[in-house]
Amino acid sequence: MPVSIEQHVEWIADCIQYIREQGYESIEAVKDAEEEWSKHCWEVASATLFTKAESWYTGANIKDKPVGFPIYLGGVGNYRQICTGIAERGYEGFTFNAFQKAGK
Repeated sequence: MPVSIEQHVEWIADCIQYIREQGYESIEAVKDAEEEWSKHCWEVASATLFTKAESWYTGANIKDKPVGFPIYLGGVGNYRQICTGIAERGYEGFTFNAFQKAGK
């Protein structure tokens, strides 16, 4: 989301803090959640002309590459609510890996 860099930074900083507090080492999106989000972004973008053009922006210029839309156009307020909800539900849609102690 182009106008949301401050929100992105705050969300990621909070996520890093959560990871540290929980003793995790890494975070990764669950494939189903990633696909659902991509589908949602495409559906929202479909109300615009972005999805009507065969553009590098959607990946249509690369043979055999799946076409998609990489940003959310549903508004900053909605995006913030979605991200806040994900965090409040323990980063729903993500998996975490914990640190492994040496020798174990």
